This record gives sequence, structure tokens and C-alpha cells, in this order.
Amino acid sequence: MDVAKLAQEIIDGRRLTREDDLSGFITCDLEALCAGADAIRAAYVGDKVDLCSIINGRSGRCPEDCKYCAQSVHHHTNCEVYPFLPEEDIVAACKLHESEGVDRFSIVTSGRALTGEEFDKAVHAYETMHRECNIDLCASMGFLTAGQLHRLHQAGVTSYHHNIETSRRNFPNICTTHTYDQKVETLKLVKAEGMCACSGGIIGMGETWEDRLDMAVSLAELGIDSIPLNALMPIPGTPLEGTPRLTEAEILRTVAFFRYLNPEANIRLAAGRALMERDGERAFQSGASATITGNMLTTAARATIQSDKRMLTALGRDVTPAWAKSANGGAADE
Repeated sequence: MDVAKLAQEIIDGRRLTREDDLSGFITCDLEALCAGADAIRAAYVGDKVDLCSIINGRSGRCPEDCKYCAQSVHHHTNCEVYPFLPEEDIVAACKLHESEGVDRFSIVTSGRALTGEEFDKAVHAYETMHRECNIDLCASMGFLTAGQLHRLHQAGVTSYHHNIETSRRNFPNICTTHTYDQKVETLKLVKAEGMCACSGGIIGMGETWEDRLDMAVSLAELGIDSIPLNALMPIPGTPLEGTPRLTEAEILRTVAFFRYLNPEANIRLAAGRALMERDGERAFQSGASATITGNMLTTAARATIQSDKRMLTALGRDVTPAWAKSANGGAADE
């Protein structure tokens, strides 16, 4: 596979599909692959790096049996357990992250879906943030209905996150309490509502390279706008606690071919950045154009919002949020 030639073809408008022979991505020269991915990123996304941050709005006691997750009731972890957070705590966190120059803030909740009184509280919190803050808003609350997504959208939420996690083939090996197709149907509702669809998955859960390629193709077929890629950080007490950690080269190869298959999406680094040198600096030169920053959901990260901004600025990337430029009449923050 001539990855440099292929990168140029993609820049010129070619799109890879399930019918193409994608096996070359697994064996081709990594440096050339990453260089091509970076060229595609520059052509389609540019130098802006999208930074998002999250707050764990409800933690623990999840009835689903996802093998990687510390919050499942099926596993024996030291996960913190609490109901939906008070609105004032959420709004305060949102304002803090806005002050640090993050593009987007999201409430993430454990469980199959946020419903009833807790969902109403979430909607009210988003209405408050939308009224009092400039930062863009995202949500990650499980299998919501079309009506719930519409309520969030009306409250100011413009993006919804819902990972497919892995390939269709491998999904039953990771979770048995819901299906891959249920994931896909939720994402179709997100797209139908006109929200930014954010969906990716976790690598390093025992899947094959072909599974990773399949996940990348599936996300392209769904027209996903933002693709968070997590590298598994095995959690004691979960079924995957003894899984070997990925190497940086494996992560970089995955990030790079995700860019070839999803040239216009934001490829977003998520959990597992600690497995790479300098918090994944090379990944931003290998196709990545976004990251989750600040406090992570269930795993500790070394990076902070400010260290991320320093690293990305040194790479020549733009870390000023669109909302900040708009508030300043188009001028970047100093």
C-alpha cells in the first residue's frame, strides 16, 4: 500500500469503503502512514484542535455488563457511587472549564439511560449553562429517546456522545446487556435531531486489527462527526483487568488509519493518553485533531487543560474555542 499516494487521493476526494482492501493499513510503514494521516487532517480539519471536558454527573450502579467499565454493578471495583449531582456543582464546573478555554463541556452519566426526575434535572442544568455560559454543550446519557434528545437540543445541547465501543463482530464479547444495533439506532436519532454525533470506542480489549478497521468503517458509514478513541486502561475488578496495555505504536497506527477512513471527522484522543510519550504529542501529528482534556471519567490522566494547550500551541495548533473568537469579534485570545 502506497500510503502517501492514498493520502493524496483522499485529499482529492476519494473515500474508502468496506469494499476496499484495507489490510495494508495493518502492515504498512508506520511513519509514512502517520505522515499521510497528518496531511489529511491538515487538509480537512485544519490546525484547530477541539478540546472538550466532562463531568461525571451520576456515578456507579450501572446495570449494563460492559467488561471494561468500573461503574458496572456486575464488577467489583472501588468506583465512587452517587446520584445526579446538584446543578450548582455542574454549572460551577462548566464555568471553570470555560474560563480555561475549552471548546465544549459535557455531563456524562452512568446507567442504561438517564430518565425521570434526574433527566429533568439535567435539562434544567443545561438550560442554566446555556443561559449563563458561552461554551458549547454536549451530553452523554445512554440510550435516550428522540423526544429526550429534542429536549436536550432545545436546552442548548449541540452534541451527543454515544460510543459503539468496538466492531459489530466483537461487540458481544464486550457487552451482553444491550446490542450493537441499539447503539446504531441511538446514533441515527442523534443525526436526525440535527446534533453533532460523537461516537468512537476502545481499543486494546482483545479485538483484532480487523475489528479496529471495521469500527472505523462503521463510523464513516454512520457519518459520525467526532470520534473519541480510548486506549484501554485495565481497571482492577473488571473482567479486562489483566489485559496487556497497548504500545504507543499500536495506538498511533489506529489513530492514523481512522483519519484515512474518516477524513472530515474530529479524531479525538480520550482515555489512555498516558500510554504515549508527552501525553500523545505524536498522535496529534498522526491524524488526531481533538482531545478530551482535564478530568477524565474513570481513569486518571497526567495532562491538564493548560499543559494540553501549551503542547498543542508548540505544535502550531489553534486552541482558541470558536465561542471565544465569536465573543471577541473574531479575535483570538491572548
